[in-house]
Amino acid sequence: MIRALLVAGTRPNFIKIAPLHRAFDQHEAIEPILVHTGQHYDAAMSDVFFQQLELPRPDISLSAGSGSHARQTARVMQELEPIIVEQRPDVVVVVGDVNSTLAAALTASKLHVLVAHVEAGLRSFDRRMPEEINRIATDAISDYLFVTEAAAIKHLREEGKADEAIFFTGNVMIDSLRRYEEKARSVSQHEVYGMNARSFVLLTAHRPELVDNPALLAVLVESISRIGDRHPVLFPIHPRTRKRIVEFGLEDVLVNSAGVHLIEPLGYFEFLSLMIHAGLVLTDSGGIQEETTALGVPCATIRDNTERPCTIEVGTNELLPLDPDVLEDASNRALSGLWKTGSLPLLWDGHAAERIAAVLATVLRD
Repeated sequence: MIRALLVAGTRPNFIKIAPLHRAFDQHEAIEPILVHTGQHYDAAMSDVFFQQLELPRPDISLSAGSGSHARQTARVMQELEPIIVEQRPDVVVVVGDVNSTLAAALTASKLHVLVAHVEAGLRSFDRRMPEEINRIATDAISDYLFVTEAAAIKHLREEGKADEAIFFTGNVMIDSLRRYEEKARSVSQHEVYGMNARSFVLLTAHRPELVDNPALLAVLVESISRIGDRHPVLFPIHPRTRKRIVEFGLEDVLVNSAGVHLIEPLGYFEFLSLMIHAGLVLTDSGGIQEETTALGVPCATIRDNTERPCTIEVGTNELLPLDPDVLEDASNRALSGLWKTGSLPLLWDGHAAERIAAVLATVLRD
């Protein structure tokens, strides 16, 4: 039996780990061991996702908590090392690009345990983003690289990775979306806030390079306020973002905008429901670019670059600068039905986790 240590630490990780755990658990040759690093540790950011995604209670829970990138990464490494020594897994499986991803990959590699990286090869080519450093470093020390789109294969080859280590298996985040899409539709979360389908803008903003910068956050708040004068804006606000808005004295601008609705962080079903029914999703996130493309929902990513180019090339995503005029125009276009129509990227069919399980069962038996 192949012992696979599955490591997750944040909400995006949970969405990706859930189908992997299910596929491994159902595979006759793989025994999954679920580790929660505690990078997202409160109920709103963790517990509700485990419940809704049908994830079992973690076999092992760590206490990484918050802190600087160095402290958080070091904490995961310190706590995970004795776990790996004790559990003696055949492979450590990491997903995405958060600090827990890199920490687990480093720890396993130093203990000479095989590492599999799910969502490998994505590149923004912007090393100011901590996620980019995590992606590059994790891929450099991983033995098996599972990719979601063709561009990732090109990047890995250019970085010297052998074709035998690269597997194009699809997107596990879309596995979760397809499994729960109908349930999320039935939730009709937009009606809770008195919204009609396709009549509102859904906003997410959480990246430190945006929300920790007073000048940039002020421009974002102005943009939101202006959009709110024309269209309702639903803003499930990340705890970090809320803290910065208050700290920088920007709260009154949003509170005084009748069209902007600040709401608490939502569970997976509730947020997915809002995405399904939104007229436009404004975001600085990575995974939301993929989910909106899979759903055929207009998405505007407020960044200079994206590590997920297929969402622009074939999907519904546009990269837009942080400019109030540009973002207001985007909301007007989308809610008027003038946004581009995308298509589904290759292998985003809801079965990526099953393919990953099959690959690992084959290569680890040999």
